[in-house]
Amino acid sequence: MSEKIKAVPSSGNVFADLGLKDAEERLAKAELAIRMAYLIKARKLTQLAAAKACGIDQPKISKLMRGDLYGFSTDQLIRFLTALGQDVEIVVRDRPRRRRNAKGSLTVRAA
Repeated sequence: MSEKIKAVPSSGNVFADLGLKDAEERLAKAELAIRMAYLIKARKLTQLAAAKACGIDQPKISKLMRGDLYGFSTDQLIRFLTALGQDVEIVVRDRPRRRRNAKGSLTVRAA
């Protein structure tokens, strides 16, 4: 006898789907870390070279590469990206009227 598992469409944010606190910030940090890992691999940097460029030690780069973001702030991740030669742009705008009573949102996009 097998039970049917009900599939539920994702909201686009796995952290929100799991009901975790600060889901938007968690997703933004994850996307920033993914961009960092991509850059490090694409440039064929060693973790030591990436750490030196970011002004941190190699074990912290190792944590980031594994997706372990505990202890890293969004601000730190942005500073690491700029240290790796990336331009980071933050845009603040009014939310659409159709979301009149909703909170604003936080999004990270790689160009």
